[in-house]
Amino acid sequence: MPTFKYIAKDADARPVNGQLAVENRAAAIDALRKRKLTIISVEEIKGKAAGSAFAAKKVKPEEIVIFSRQLSTMVDAGIPILQALDSLQDQIVHPLFKKVIGTIREDIQHGNSLSAAFAKHNSVFVPLFINMIKVGETGGVLSAVLDRVSTYMEKSQKLQGKVKSAMIYPIVVVSMAMLITVLLLVKVVPTFAGIYASFGKKLPAMTQLLIDMSNCLKHYILFIVIGLVAVFFGLKKWHTTDKGARAIDGFILRIPIFGPLLCKVAISRFSRTLATLIQSGVPILESLDIVSKTIGNRVLEDVMEDVKNSVREGESIAAPLSKSSVFPPMVTRMIAIGEKSGQMEKMLSKIAEFYDDQVDAAVDGLTSIIEPLIIAVLGVVIGFIVIALFLPIMTISQIV
Repeated sequence: MPTFKYIAKDADARPVNGQLAVENRAAAIDALRKRKLTIISVEEIKGKAAGSAFAAKKVKPEEIVIFSRQLSTMVDAGIPILQALDSLQDQIVHPLFKKVIGTIREDIQHGNSLSAAFAKHNSVFVPLFINMIKVGETGGVLSAVLDRVSTYMEKSQKLQGKVKSAMIYPIVVVSMAMLITVLLLVKVVPTFAGIYASFGKKLPAMTQLLIDMSNCLKHYILFIVIGLVAVFFGLKKWHTTDKGARAIDGFILRIPIFGPLLCKVAISRFSRTLATLIQSGVPILESLDIVSKTIGNRVLEDVMEDVKNSVREGESIAAPLSKSSVFPPMVTRMIAIGEKSGQMEKMLSKIAEFYDDQVDAAVDGLTSIIEPLIIAVLGVVIGFIVIALFLPIMTISQIV
Protein backbone atom coordinates (compact mmCIF):
# COMPACT_ATOMS: atom_id res chain seq x y z
CA MET A 1 0.00 0.00 0.00
CA PRO A 2 1.52 3.41 -0.97
CA THR A 3 2.29 6.04 1.66
CA PHE A 4 1.48 9.75 1.14
CA LYS A 5 3.13 12.69 2.88
CA TYR A 6 0.78 15.60 3.51
CA ILE A 7 0.98 19.23 4.67
CA ALA A 8 -2.26 20.90 5.81
CA LYS A 9 -3.78 23.40 8.23
CA ASP A 10 -6.34 22.70 10.96
CA ALA A 11 -9.38 24.83 11.89
CA ASP A 12 -7.15 27.24 13.84
CA ALA A 13 -4.82 27.68 10.83
CA ARG A 14 -2.03 25.78 12.57
CA PRO A 15 0.25 23.69 10.28
CA VAL A 16 -0.26 19.94 10.38
CA ASN A 17 1.88 17.35 8.61
CA GLY A 18 2.22 13.61 8.59
CA GLN A 19 1.88 10.44 6.53
CA LEU A 20 -1.05 8.28 5.42
CA ALA A 21 -1.00 4.69 4.12
CA VAL A 22 -3.97 4.51 1.72
CA GLU A 23 -4.84 3.01 -1.68
CA ASN A 24 -4.29 6.19 -3.76
CA ARG A 25 -3.96 10.00 -3.64
CA ALA A 26 -7.73 10.52 -3.86
CA ALA A 27 -8.24 8.36 -0.76
CA ALA A 28 -5.57 10.41 1.08
CA ILE A 29 -7.31 13.70 0.17
CA ASP A 30 -10.68 12.27 1.22
CA ALA A 31 -9.25 11.14 4.59
CA LEU A 32 -7.77 14.60 5.23
CA ARG A 33 -11.03 16.34 4.33
CA LYS A 34 -12.89 14.13 6.78
CA ARG A 35 -10.54 15.45 9.45
CA LYS A 36 -11.62 18.98 8.42
CA LEU A 37 -8.10 19.94 7.36
CA THR A 38 -7.20 22.52 4.72
CA ILE A 39 -4.90 20.66 2.34
CA ILE A 40 -1.71 22.36 1.16
CA SER A 41 0.03 19.39 -0.48
CA VAL A 42 -0.27 15.61 -0.76
CA GLU A 43 2.65 13.69 -2.27
CA GLU A 44 3.39 9.99 -2.55
CA ILE A 45 6.65 8.93 -0.92
CA LYS A 46 8.57 7.20 -3.69
CA GLY A 47 11.32 4.58 -3.49
CA LYS A 48 12.34 2.16 -0.78
CA ALA A 49 11.41 4.45 2.10
CA ALA A 50 7.79 4.73 0.90
CA GLY A 51 6.74 1.36 2.04
CA SER A 52 9.68 0.19 4.11
CA ALA A 53 7.60 -0.20 7.23
CA PHE A 54 4.65 -1.75 5.45
CA ALA A 55 6.92 -4.07 3.45
CA ALA A 56 8.38 -5.44 6.65
CA LYS A 57 7.72 -8.90 7.95
CA LYS A 58 4.21 -9.61 9.20
CA VAL A 59 3.47 -8.69 12.82
CA LYS A 60 3.56 -11.79 15.04
CA PRO A 61 0.58 -12.54 17.31
CA GLU A 62 2.97 -12.56 20.29
CA GLU A 63 3.75 -8.88 19.68
CA ILE A 64 0.05 -8.01 19.56
CA VAL A 65 -0.52 -9.93 22.84
CA ILE A 66 2.24 -7.94 24.58
CA PHE A 67 0.89 -4.67 23.18
CA SER A 68 -2.66 -5.52 24.29
CA ARG A 69 -1.54 -6.51 27.78
CA GLN A 70 0.55 -3.33 28.21
CA LEU A 71 -2.24 -1.09 26.88
CA SER A 72 -4.70 -2.75 29.30
CA THR A 73 -2.37 -2.07 32.25
CA MET A 74 -1.84 1.57 31.25
CA VAL A 75 -5.55 2.27 30.68
CA ASP A 76 -6.39 0.57 34.00
CA ALA A 77 -3.83 2.86 35.68
CA GLY A 78 -5.71 5.91 34.34
CA ILE A 79 -3.20 6.95 31.68
CA PRO A 80 -4.92 8.74 28.73
CA ILE A 81 -5.13 6.58 25.60
CA LEU A 82 -3.03 8.95 23.44
CA GLN A 83 -0.27 9.08 26.04
CA ALA A 84 -0.42 5.28 26.40
CA LEU A 85 -0.13 4.73 22.64
CA ASP A 86 2.72 7.24 22.42
CA SER A 87 4.62 5.41 25.16
CA LEU A 88 3.99 1.98 23.61
CA GLN A 89 5.03 3.18 20.14
CA ASP A 90 8.45 4.13 21.53
CA GLN A 91 8.89 0.59 22.93
CA ILE A 92 7.92 -1.28 19.75
CA VAL A 93 10.84 -2.53 17.64
CA HIS A 94 8.94 -4.04 14.68
CA PRO A 95 8.87 -1.31 11.97
CA LEU A 96 5.43 -2.20 10.57
CA PHE A 97 3.81 -2.42 14.00
CA LYS A 98 5.48 0.83 15.09
CA LYS A 99 4.12 2.57 11.98
CA VAL A 100 0.63 1.16 12.54
CA ILE A 101 0.46 2.32 16.19
CA GLY A 102 1.68 5.77 15.11
CA THR A 103 -1.08 5.97 12.47
CA ILE A 104 -3.70 4.84 15.03
CA ARG A 105 -2.50 7.54 17.43
CA GLU A 106 -2.81 10.17 14.69
CA ASP A 107 -6.34 9.03 13.80
CA ILE A 108 -7.48 9.23 17.43
CA GLN A 109 -5.84 12.65 17.81
CA HIS A 110 -7.89 13.85 14.83
CA GLY A 111 -11.19 12.74 16.35
CA ASN A 112 -11.61 9.11 15.24
CA SER A 113 -12.79 6.52 17.74
CA LEU A 114 -10.34 3.91 19.01
CA SER A 115 -12.18 1.03 17.31
CA ALA A 116 -12.39 2.92 13.99
CA ALA A 117 -8.64 3.64 14.13
CA PHE A 118 -7.84 -0.04 14.78
CA ALA A 119 -10.31 -1.20 12.10
CA LYS A 120 -8.23 0.56 9.39
CA HIS A 121 -5.46 -1.98 10.04
CA ASN A 122 -7.37 -5.26 9.69
CA SER A 123 -4.30 -6.89 8.13
CA VAL A 124 -2.57 -6.59 11.52
CA PHE A 125 -5.49 -6.85 13.97
CA VAL A 126 -7.96 -9.72 13.58
CA PRO A 127 -11.75 -9.03 13.54
CA LEU A 128 -12.09 -10.45 17.07
CA PHE A 129 -9.60 -7.89 18.44
CA ILE A 130 -11.26 -4.96 16.63
CA ASN A 131 -14.80 -5.93 17.71
CA MET A 132 -13.77 -6.37 21.33
CA ILE A 133 -12.06 -2.95 21.29
CA LYS A 134 -15.36 -1.53 20.03
CA VAL A 135 -17.33 -3.24 22.81
CA GLY A 136 -14.85 -2.14 25.49
CA GLU A 137 -14.88 1.45 24.20
CA THR A 138 -18.68 1.61 24.06
CA GLY A 139 -19.21 -0.01 27.46
CA GLY A 140 -16.40 1.88 29.22
CA VAL A 141 -14.62 -1.38 30.10
CA LEU A 142 -11.68 -1.10 27.70
CA SER A 143 -9.09 -2.26 30.25
CA ALA A 144 -11.05 -5.42 31.13
CA VAL A 145 -11.72 -6.23 27.46
CA LEU A 146 -8.05 -5.76 26.50
CA ASP A 147 -7.02 -8.03 29.36
CA ARG A 148 -9.58 -10.63 28.21
CA VAL A 149 -8.46 -10.55 24.59
CA SER A 150 -4.81 -10.85 25.70
CA THR A 151 -5.63 -13.95 27.74
CA TYR A 152 -7.56 -15.41 24.81
CA MET A 153 -4.69 -14.81 22.37
CA GLU A 154 -2.12 -16.23 24.79
CA LYS A 155 -4.10 -19.45 25.20
CA SER A 156 -4.69 -19.70 21.44
CA GLN A 157 -0.96 -19.26 20.77
CA LYS A 158 -0.11 -21.90 23.36
CA LEU A 159 -2.53 -24.35 21.73
CA GLN A 160 -1.19 -23.59 18.26
CA GLY A 161 2.37 -24.04 19.50
CA LYS A 162 1.57 -27.52 20.84
CA VAL A 163 0.11 -28.60 17.50
CA LYS A 164 3.10 -27.20 15.57
CA SER A 165 5.55 -29.02 17.83
CA ALA A 166 3.61 -32.24 17.27
CA MET A 167 3.76 -31.77 13.48
CA ILE A 168 7.37 -30.57 13.13
CA TYR A 169 9.05 -33.71 14.53
CA PRO A 170 7.52 -36.24 12.09
CA ILE A 171 7.89 -33.83 9.14
CA VAL A 172 11.62 -33.31 9.84
CA VAL A 173 12.30 -37.03 10.36
CA VAL A 174 10.33 -38.08 7.25
CA SER A 175 12.05 -35.38 5.16
CA MET A 176 15.50 -36.54 6.30
CA ALA A 177 14.56 -40.17 5.59
CA MET A 178 13.38 -39.28 2.09
CA LEU A 179 16.57 -37.30 1.42
CA ILE A 180 18.78 -40.20 2.54
CA THR A 181 16.77 -42.65 0.43
CA VAL A 182 17.07 -40.43 -2.66
CA LEU A 183 20.85 -40.07 -2.13
CA LEU A 184 21.21 -43.84 -1.84
CA LEU A 185 19.21 -44.37 -5.03
CA VAL A 186 21.05 -41.68 -7.01
CA LYS A 187 24.63 -42.15 -5.74
CA VAL A 188 25.11 -45.60 -4.19
CA VAL A 189 22.84 -47.89 -6.24
CA PRO A 190 24.34 -46.89 -9.66
CA THR A 191 27.82 -47.91 -8.40
CA PHE A 192 26.56 -51.40 -7.54
CA ALA A 193 24.59 -51.53 -10.81
CA GLY A 194 27.84 -51.00 -12.76
CA ILE A 195 29.56 -53.81 -10.85
CA TYR A 196 26.64 -56.22 -11.40
CA ALA A 197 26.48 -55.38 -15.11
CA SER A 198 30.04 -56.77 -15.50
CA PHE A 199 28.88 -60.17 -14.19
CA GLY A 200 26.69 -60.70 -17.24
CA LYS A 201 24.17 -62.60 -15.12
CA LYS A 202 20.46 -62.09 -14.56
CA LEU A 203 19.92 -60.19 -11.32
CA PRO A 204 17.37 -61.15 -8.65
CA ALA A 205 13.98 -59.45 -9.10
CA MET A 206 14.46 -57.41 -5.91
CA THR A 207 17.80 -56.00 -7.10
CA GLN A 208 16.52 -55.33 -10.61
CA LEU A 209 13.55 -53.41 -9.18
CA LEU A 210 15.92 -51.27 -7.09
CA ILE A 211 18.15 -50.53 -10.10
CA ASP A 212 15.10 -49.63 -12.23
CA MET A 213 13.93 -47.25 -9.52
CA SER A 214 17.40 -45.70 -9.38
CA ASN A 215 17.54 -45.22 -13.17
CA CYS A 216 14.06 -43.69 -13.22
CA LEU A 217 14.96 -41.26 -10.41
CA LYS A 218 18.28 -40.28 -12.06
CA HIS A 219 16.75 -39.56 -15.46
CA TYR A 220 13.45 -38.02 -14.39
CA ILE A 221 14.23 -36.35 -11.04
CA LEU A 222 13.74 -32.85 -12.50
CA PHE A 223 10.33 -33.79 -13.92
CA ILE A 224 9.34 -35.43 -10.62
CA VAL A 225 10.29 -32.29 -8.65
CA ILE A 226 8.42 -30.03 -11.13
CA GLY A 227 5.42 -32.36 -10.94
CA LEU A 228 5.35 -32.30 -7.14
CA VAL A 229 5.67 -28.48 -7.09
CA ALA A 230 2.88 -28.20 -9.69
CA VAL A 231 0.62 -30.50 -7.63
CA PHE A 232 1.34 -28.45 -4.48
CA PHE A 233 0.49 -25.10 -6.11
CA GLY A 234 -2.45 -26.66 -7.94
CA LEU A 235 -3.94 -27.89 -4.65
CA LYS A 236 -3.21 -24.50 -3.07
CA LYS A 237 -5.03 -22.75 -5.91
CA TRP A 238 -7.92 -25.21 -5.74
CA HIS A 239 -8.16 -24.56 -1.99
CA THR A 240 -9.10 -20.94 -2.77
CA THR A 241 -12.32 -22.18 -4.43
CA ASP A 242 -15.40 -23.19 -2.40
CA LYS A 243 -15.44 -26.75 -3.74
CA GLY A 244 -11.70 -27.22 -3.28
CA ALA A 245 -11.68 -25.79 0.25
CA ARG A 246 -14.50 -28.10 1.34
CA ALA A 247 -12.84 -31.16 -0.25
CA ILE A 248 -9.33 -30.50 1.13
CA ASP A 249 -10.43 -29.36 4.61
CA GLY A 250 -12.82 -32.32 4.84
CA PHE A 251 -10.00 -34.69 3.86
CA ILE A 252 -7.68 -33.14 6.48
CA LEU A 253 -10.23 -33.84 9.22
CA ARG A 254 -10.43 -37.50 8.09
CA ILE A 255 -6.65 -38.17 8.13
CA PRO A 256 -5.89 -40.88 10.72
CA ILE A 257 -4.15 -39.65 13.91
CA PHE A 258 -3.80 -36.03 12.68
CA GLY A 259 -7.49 -35.51 11.79
CA PRO A 260 -8.88 -36.10 15.31
CA LEU A 261 -6.15 -33.86 16.76
CA LEU A 262 -7.01 -30.97 14.41
CA CYS A 263 -10.71 -31.51 15.15
CA LYS A 264 -10.06 -31.13 18.89
CA VAL A 265 -8.06 -27.96 18.23
CA ALA A 266 -10.96 -26.55 16.16
CA ILE A 267 -13.52 -27.31 18.91
CA SER A 268 -11.28 -25.68 21.52
CA ARG A 269 -10.80 -22.59 19.34
CA PHE A 270 -14.53 -22.35 18.59
CA SER A 271 -15.47 -22.64 22.28
CA ARG A 272 -12.87 -20.19 23.58
CA THR A 273 -13.52 -17.58 20.86
CA LEU A 274 -17.30 -17.67 21.29
CA ALA A 275 -17.01 -17.62 25.10
CA THR A 276 -14.68 -14.59 25.00
CA LEU A 277 -16.94 -12.66 22.61
CA ILE A 278 -20.18 -13.41 24.52
CA GLN A 279 -18.51 -12.56 27.83
CA SER A 280 -17.38 -9.22 26.36
CA GLY A 281 -20.92 -8.36 25.21
CA VAL A 282 -20.54 -8.83 21.44
CA PRO A 283 -23.97 -9.67 19.86
CA ILE A 284 -24.41 -13.40 19.23
CA LEU A 285 -24.78 -13.19 15.42
CA GLU A 286 -21.71 -10.96 15.15
CA SER A 287 -19.83 -13.35 17.47
CA LEU A 288 -20.70 -16.35 15.28
CA ASP A 289 -19.57 -14.43 12.20
CA ILE A 290 -16.18 -13.73 13.82
CA VAL A 291 -15.88 -17.36 14.97
CA SER A 292 -16.48 -18.62 11.41
CA LYS A 293 -13.60 -16.42 10.16
CA THR A 294 -11.15 -17.56 12.85
CA ILE A 295 -11.93 -21.30 12.97
CA GLY A 296 -9.62 -22.04 10.01
CA ASN A 297 -11.53 -24.86 8.28
CA ARG A 298 -14.12 -24.51 5.49
CA VAL A 299 -16.14 -27.53 6.65
CA LEU A 300 -16.48 -25.95 10.10
CA GLU A 301 -17.24 -22.56 8.51
CA ASP A 302 -20.25 -24.19 6.81
CA VAL A 303 -21.38 -25.52 10.19
CA MET A 304 -21.11 -21.96 11.60
CA GLU A 305 -23.26 -20.70 8.72
CA ASP A 306 -25.94 -23.24 9.70
CA VAL A 307 -25.67 -22.08 13.32
CA LYS A 308 -26.05 -18.42 12.28
CA ASN A 309 -29.15 -19.23 10.21
CA SER A 310 -30.59 -21.18 13.14
CA VAL A 311 -30.02 -18.29 15.60
CA ARG A 312 -31.37 -15.78 13.05
CA GLU A 313 -34.60 -17.77 12.91
CA GLY A 314 -34.87 -17.82 16.71
CA GLU A 315 -33.65 -21.39 17.22
CA SER A 316 -30.81 -22.75 19.34
CA ILE A 317 -27.07 -22.99 18.67
CA ALA A 318 -26.87 -26.62 19.77
CA ALA A 319 -29.34 -28.03 17.18
CA PRO A 320 -27.26 -27.45 14.00
CA LEU A 321 -24.05 -28.40 15.86
CA SER A 322 -25.54 -31.78 16.79
CA LYS A 323 -26.30 -32.48 13.10
CA SER A 324 -22.62 -32.05 12.11
CA SER A 325 -20.16 -34.94 12.33
CA VAL A 326 -17.46 -32.72 13.87
CA PHE A 327 -18.94 -31.74 17.25
CA PRO A 328 -19.32 -34.67 19.70
CA PRO A 329 -22.62 -35.15 21.64
CA MET A 330 -20.94 -34.03 24.90
CA VAL A 331 -20.15 -30.61 23.38
CA THR A 332 -23.63 -30.05 21.92
CA ARG A 333 -25.33 -31.14 25.17
CA MET A 334 -23.19 -28.79 27.27
CA ILE A 335 -23.96 -25.92 24.87
CA ALA A 336 -27.70 -26.76 25.04
CA ILE A 337 -27.55 -26.70 28.87
CA GLY A 338 -25.68 -23.39 28.73
CA GLU A 339 -28.36 -21.88 26.46
CA LYS A 340 -31.19 -23.00 28.75
CA SER A 341 -29.48 -21.92 31.98
CA GLY A 342 -28.17 -18.60 30.64
CA GLN A 343 -24.57 -19.63 31.39
CA MET A 344 -23.42 -20.06 27.82
CA GLU A 345 -19.96 -18.47 28.23
CA LYS A 346 -19.28 -20.59 31.36
CA MET A 347 -20.11 -23.82 29.52
CA LEU A 348 -18.04 -22.81 26.49
CA SER A 349 -15.05 -22.01 28.72
CA LYS A 350 -15.32 -25.45 30.34
CA ILE A 351 -15.45 -27.10 26.89
CA ALA A 352 -12.36 -25.12 25.80
CA GLU A 353 -10.43 -26.14 28.95
CA PHE A 354 -11.46 -29.80 28.51
CA TYR A 355 -10.33 -29.88 24.87
CA ASP A 356 -7.06 -28.11 25.71
CA ASP A 357 -6.33 -31.07 28.00
CA GLN A 358 -7.44 -33.43 25.23
CA VAL A 359 -5.03 -31.76 22.80
CA ASP A 360 -2.18 -32.14 25.35
CA ALA A 361 -2.95 -35.85 25.70
CA ALA A 362 -3.30 -36.27 21.92
CA VAL A 363 0.05 -34.53 21.26
CA ASP A 364 1.82 -36.78 23.81
CA GLY A 365 0.15 -39.85 22.30
CA LEU A 366 1.01 -38.72 18.78
CA THR A 367 4.69 -38.39 19.65
CA SER A 368 4.78 -41.84 21.27
CA ILE A 369 3.00 -43.45 18.29
CA ILE A 370 4.82 -41.71 15.44
CA GLU A 371 8.38 -42.29 16.70
CA PRO A 372 8.31 -46.12 16.55
CA LEU A 373 6.21 -45.98 13.38
CA ILE A 374 8.80 -43.83 11.58
CA ILE A 375 11.63 -46.07 12.83
CA ALA A 376 9.76 -49.15 11.52
CA VAL A 377 9.16 -47.57 8.10
CA LEU A 378 12.79 -46.44 7.87
CA GLY A 379 13.92 -49.92 8.84
CA VAL A 380 11.82 -51.48 6.08
CA VAL A 381 13.05 -48.99 3.40
CA ILE A 382 16.74 -49.14 4.32
CA GLY A 383 16.52 -52.91 4.86
CA PHE A 384 15.01 -53.37 1.40
CA ILE A 385 17.82 -51.31 -0.20
CA VAL A 386 20.60 -53.17 1.68
CA ILE A 387 19.19 -56.64 0.97
CA ALA A 388 18.56 -55.79 -2.70
CA LEU A 389 22.13 -54.50 -3.12
CA PHE A 390 23.88 -57.45 -1.49
CA LEU A 391 21.57 -60.24 -2.69
CA PRO A 392 23.54 -60.80 -5.96
CA ILE A 393 26.84 -60.99 -4.02
CA MET A 394 25.34 -63.56 -1.64
CA THR A 395 24.01 -65.55 -4.61
CA ILE A 396 27.41 -65.57 -6.37
CA SER A 397 29.24 -66.62 -3.19
CA GLN A 398 26.80 -69.54 -2.78
CA ILE A 399 27.47 -70.63 -6.41
CA VAL A 400 31.24 -70.44 -5.84
